[in-house]
Amino acid sequence: MKTTTDYAALVALDWGDTTHSFAWQKTDDAKRHGGSLPATPEALHEWLGQLREACGGRRVALAIEAGRNGLLHALFEHAWLTVYPIHPATSARFRLAFAPSGAKDDGPDAEVLLELLRQHREKLTAFLPDTPATRELAALVEQRRGAVDQRTGFGNQLIALLKHVFPQALTLIGDDAVAPLAIAFLRRFPSLEAAQKAGAARLRDFYRRHNVRSSERIEERVARVRQARAFTRDEAILRPAVLELTRLLDVIELMTRHILAYDQEIARVFAAHPKAAIFAALPGAGAVLAPRLLTLLGERTERYPDAASLQKYAGVAPVRERSQGRLWVHWRWAAPKFLRQSLVEWAGQTVPRCAWAKDYYLRQKAAGKGHHAILRALAFKWVRILWRCWKDNVPYDDARYLAALAKRRSAPLTAA
Repeated sequence: MKTTTDYAALVALDWGDTTHSFAWQKTDDAKRHGGSLPATPEALHEWLGQLREACGGRRVALAIEAGRNGLLHALFEHAWLTVYPIHPATSARFRLAFAPSGAKDDGPDAEVLLELLRQHREKLTAFLPDTPATRELAALVEQRRGAVDQRTGFGNQLIALLKHVFPQALTLIGDDAVAPLAIAFLRRFPSLEAAQKAGAARLRDFYRRHNVRSSERIEERVARVRQARAFTRDEAILRPAVLELTRLLDVIELMTRHILAYDQEIARVFAAHPKAAIFAALPGAGAVLAPRLLTLLGERTERYPDAASLQKYAGVAPVRERSQGRLWVHWRWAAPKFLRQSLVEWAGQTVPRCAWAKDYYLRQKAAGKGHHAILRALAFKWVRILWRCWKDNVPYDDARYLAALAKRRSAPLTAA
């Protein structure tokens, strides 16, 4: 949101773990003020109250480095502030321009932010907070992703452990080391010796009770256990390994329970969101990706005045660079990676569900493009469609879109 608002003062706040430094000046006075305050909520809100009083309650522009989400949440409570998050790379390069030696401390950092706000405010974008419903959903989906990533990490530790003491288990537990079948198997048979002692009948019964319907697959696994030889019989290694195995299984099960709790809460908040119908109708989005896509756009339609602004923010628009007669295109580095990943994952899910997306994928594949490059390009196309649905508050209609493609003489060649 660009703004030309007249402010009573321009303020820069540099966040620190123990102290925050600040610099500010009134817009009608050349005198600058600076100092620091303890990094506590009480000190921050007291300082802001004093600042408001000094400025007569008028609107104030405040610059901080981007990524300070905790500070942003505190600043939301002060409606008289307009906050300008500044990318750390921007402030770092600006600082280097005037301090080539690389000298740096918190005081000059606040001065750098203030100078950027004072001299280049027209090039900065004021932060526009979304609605509480969107912010809550965004927090939930990001926390869920963090929990999934943590569980994946523990699953990788589990695989590494099995490779050293029970490698046969990697073919006995299925493809997913954190799936219920894998956890139940390792609980019941924590070692090759335990699986062999159980015998063929108990192994068959275990797999059937855990919904393995293929008799051929069951027999392959039973034979694998019968023919296997232990990687090591050294009890000095095996006994500690069982304890480590139990710890990892406990943590993975705990993480899975929390992920399910996140799923339930996300479903509840998403269902109540005013924009839910738009994203629930997207092909291939489903219960996981639909809420993630919603948090990318939110409810504030003024945030993205056109599809291109959304493509750039989400990081699916490529960057073109020219220098000395050369032109090259590269991936956009500064982008919210979780949201960009959501778009690319969703684009992949649309390929088997939308005739035009499948046709585009197959054409690009035939032209020699790689899988991930195609999905990124497809996400770029989908964002234009998504933006229009969001802007007009109309759910996506595949038949309507195909009719529009046909009208432009670019209908898909392949069947759905």
